[in-house]
Amino acid sequence: MAIIKTKPKIVFLITEDWYFWSHRLHLARTARDAGFEVIVATRVHKHKELIENEGFKLIPICMVRRSRNIIVELLCIVEIVKMYRIERPDIVFHVAIKPILYGSWAAKITRIPYTVNAYAGLGFMYIAKGWRASIFRFVVSVICRLTFLSKNLFVIFQNPDDMNLFINAGIIKREKSLLIQGAGVDTSLYSYKPEPDEIPIIVLASRIVWDKGIKDLIDAARILGNDGVRCRVILVGSPDTENPVSISDEILLDWHNKGIVEWWGYRENIHEIFANSNIIVLPSYREGLPKVLLEAASCGRAIVATDVPGCREIVRHNENGILVPPKDPKSLAEALKKLVMDTSLRKKMGKRGRDIVVKEFSEEIVTQKTIDFYFRLLNKQCN
Repeated sequence: MAIIKTKPKIVFLITEDWYFWSHRLHLARTARDAGFEVIVATRVHKHKELIENEGFKLIPICMVRRSRNIIVELLCIVEIVKMYRIERPDIVFHVAIKPILYGSWAAKITRIPYTVNAYAGLGFMYIAKGWRASIFRFVVSVICRLTFLSKNLFVIFQNPDDMNLFINAGIIKREKSLLIQGAGVDTSLYSYKPEPDEIPIIVLASRIVWDKGIKDLIDAARILGNDGVRCRVILVGSPDTENPVSISDEILLDWHNKGIVEWWGYRENIHEIFANSNIIVLPSYREGLPKVLLEAASCGRAIVATDVPGCREIVRHNENGILVPPKDPKSLAEALKKLVMDTSLRKKMGKRGRDIVVKEFSEEIVTQKTIDFYFRLLNKQCN
């Protein structure tokens, strides 16, 4: 990779510091090593020292995902505008809906040369039903359409379904859209290990929100129990209290105490948990490209997921896993039972998943696509 001679500046505007650390750290490191001055603007919780120890400048931003207070939101936009005026970055990289909308307008106001917006998935906005959700989607779509009119603004999507949805709706032009699948996975950390030979363990590792299909897994676990299938179903993760569809601790503890599933809460050693598991499941209703499934495949584990945008980018049906219809606990239970009962099929799928990740989804491959795009923008700026 060519190293740029001058030191351009890039700002990563991301809602939460934990999300930057888990999903965009490798990209920021690669940009730094390529000669960029890297600034991380985010809401700071527990990762301040870790981020600063990487040599990145950290700027705390007061951006609350669930806030609907118009005064708070306007002050947040003003805060970003001030930060952009002071830092004068060459490129701003926004991840998720609020940073995309607020950051893009701030970049327009302060005349930042290039704006790159990355959707991590359309999530709740495109899953929710009802008239209020429809109105909200319409309003956000109109705002996005106006926001994306900027000449030097580009949008990265993680799957073709999301990209085509925006293009066909006239929100973004095709020539300003890029498909870069996910944030990549560390294939050395999430390495292949033979699965254990004890009672099969099924793991769902994610934020504990209803839209991940948690209730469908609970119902599927009940079906497996009634059918006498010997397995353990484990939930790893914590409720996302700023998400309107978060599941409460009380409900999780009730499921745990009744023995339907085991709730382990938040864990950082996901690679070790996957190494000690047999099947990874994610019955989500919509994703960008779930990193947890990339990590599971990298570890050589068979996957059961829903046939929805994002999940089907990594799960190839009957190759490295099984795709089932969303909101269908019976089909989910049947797929899980099939893999619980067939050890050789699980192992075959696990090895195929590892091959797919190494060839298509490693951090090095995915990150390089984004860095190359940054270079193309900078070269265009010079010409």
